Amino acid sequence: MKDKNSRGEPKKNTLRAAANSAAVKGGKKVNSVSLRHTPNKDKKAKTEKADKKTLKIRFLGGVGEIGKNMTALEFGKDIIIIDAGLTFPSENMPGVDLVIPDVTYLTQNKNKIRGIVITHGHEDHIGSLPYILKELSAPVFGTKITLTLIENKLKEQKINDAVLNCVNAGSIVKLGCFTIEFINVNHSIAGAVALSVTTPVGVVFHSGDFKIDYTPVAGDTMDLTRIAEIGKKGVLLLMADSTNVEREGFTMSESVVKDTLEHVFGDNVGRRLIIATFASNVHRLQQILDLAVKYKRKVAFSGRSMINIAEAAEKIGELRIPANLIIDVEKTGSFKDGQIVIVSTGTQGEPMSALTRMASGEFNKVKIGSNDTVVISASVIPGNEKMIYGVINNLYRLGAEVIYESLEPIHVSGHALRGELRTLHSLVKPKFFIPVHGEYRHLKKHARLAEEMGMRQSNIVIAEIGDTVETDGKNIRFGEKFPAGSRFVDGVGIDGADSFVLRDRIHLSEDGLLVAVVAVEELSATLSSVEIVSKGLVMTDSAIAEAKAALSNTLKQIDLRTVRDETELSGIIRRSLRNYVFKATKKNPMIIPIVMVV
Repeated sequence: MKDKNSRGEPKKNTLRAAANSAAVKGGKKVNSVSLRHTPNKDKKAKTEKADKKTLKIRFLGGVGEIGKNMTALEFGKDIIIIDAGLTFPSENMPGVDLVIPDVTYLTQNKNKIRGIVITHGHEDHIGSLPYILKELSAPVFGTKITLTLIENKLKEQKINDAVLNCVNAGSIVKLGCFTIEFINVNHSIAGAVALSVTTPVGVVFHSGDFKIDYTPVAGDTMDLTRIAEIGKKGVLLLMADSTNVEREGFTMSESVVKDTLEHVFGDNVGRRLIIATFASNVHRLQQILDLAVKYKRKVAFSGRSMINIAEAAEKIGELRIPANLIIDVEKTGSFKDGQIVIVSTGTQGEPMSALTRMASGEFNKVKIGSNDTVVISASVIPGNEKMIYGVINNLYRLGAEVIYESLEPIHVSGHALRGELRTLHSLVKPKFFIPVHGEYRHLKKHARLAEEMGMRQSNIVIAEIGDTVETDGKNIRFGEKFPAGSRFVDGVGIDGADSFVLRDRIHLSEDGLLVAVVAVEELSATLSSVEIVSKGLVMTDSAIAEAKAALSNTLKQIDLRTVRDETELSGIIRRSLRNYVFKATKKNPMIIPIVMVV
């Protein structure tokens, strides 16, 4: 991280203390006399005048889904973006590595963007930044640990010109007509903040991801006092985390996990410990390191993200690692089992993660055995149940003991339960409410919770991706739809949600591939030979022979001299094979004709 230059100006791609105003003022003065004789211009002027008094909240992600959080606030000529996350592909997205928001609207209005404000450093809030910053040039604001994680991601993508601005809880930043105050909250990662955004029509309070932890293992408690002060002054709109709205009560404190980890270390003296946790949960990592020192164990990090985040967190003082505590995972075999704890990625059964490879016997650095106790210190994210329980089953098959959430309080959520949500609503006292960060059922139940607390149904809006919600401070309503959705990252490029590449992959994964090689005599224009090869499609040798015979029969009945070109001949081959293969297999494979002139 670089310092300021000799003139005191901040250099690019550095962590800075709060940024100066990025306000862009002005706009041309309209001559009202000339407009009296031009009705179209008059209508446009009235629209522009109305827009200048209306706050527009545009949802690019994070509503109707878990992850991919991204919201834009727009007023007049100014736009700020809150978060820029990603989500991971579902089973019906073959070959896709990441799913990120479609930012077409933002690229079309890039001259209005004053900054990107990040609430915390989880992937579903920062993951799409490396891709978006290739299209949009905008300063990024976040806390120290958040920007450290972002900086690592930008280096991986070779982005060297991003402007990163460091803020703390309590910092105030002005971006165009928006004034943003950063407020400390508790979450499952350090440096999480809520946002109080003062706009020309009123205050918008964005909770970010939060929970209320009265006994955090590190850092301060959520700043409920400041939130109450903001609520007393008046909040126009609350946007709040809905992830855990289905669960009644209050989230357990992180200190509960500390107690569980303490007895896991104490109960497994003489056994090797392997603990899988989220790499970004720096507080959890610190607990493990402290217990390793207490129980005289060496620590080995396994998994690239685990190593990168631990190094970055130590660099900025968020993680304290005693000297000589860390060893390379390859050297764990030189120590007795009771002297080692391996900290690993793979809490969700990700196919390429360290824990998954250990469980499948494909990780040559660590071989699981009967003297291993594996701790999975995380909740199962909905949709990942099959993968993680498959890993747990494989660990048991290899003889290990496994401790996970169903058996012990080894993980606590970073998201508020209904009791904490009620506390937030009662402190903020908003006029309007939009539930965010959740699937549609979560948003609906959060809306009902707000109604139960006395808010009028007409003051609550449930938005979806592509929706614009408008407010002039007096009323709230839906505005126009705008281009939004998902884009897919496959390691080498980005495709839109309607990408033919993805459609082809789905087609191939479901129905397979059939290649037909047809040779035609150049001089006589007669059929020489036919060969058929199938991939990903179950066809017996006799079925393939029949398909070849059917295709040969079709082509022999045609005077190939009358066929205009190879394109027309390819169409004939496809039609002939498609009909036969569907009758034989009830599948529609992708058919690739290859015409050879011999």
